[in-house]
Amino acid sequence: MKILVIDDSTTIRMVLSAALKELGHEVVQAVNGKVGLETAKSQDGLCAVFVDWNMPEMSGYEFVVAARADEKLKTVPIAMLTSETDAANVEKALKAGATLFVTKPFTKDTIKEKLALLVPA
Repeated sequence: MKILVIDDSTTIRMVLSAALKELGHEVVQAVNGKVGLETAKSQDGLCAVFVDWNMPEMSGYEFVVAARADEKLKTVPIAMLTSETDAANVEKALKAGATLFVTKPFTKDTIKEKLALLVPA
């Protein structure tokens, strides 16, 4: 599966990308929501997106809103990466179209479990 990872933290992008690659997936990366949206629109066969909540240029929430308004991306599953635990923010993102949340820090096993929920076999 082709998966897009959007995070302004190089470390998080590298760790998440490595975990996804170890699980056998193709990974595309972007440094913020704005670049991520352009990247997502340009990809064929995109199966899922992991996007950070807090980023410059365009936040993860703004990415979700924009992706759900785009014909090509409106059904692509989106996992919101966050260290936020505020229930109001979680609800806001889910209402906007995020599929699920992944709380930082995460493990490879957590990513495997969340990916199975995002894109069931």
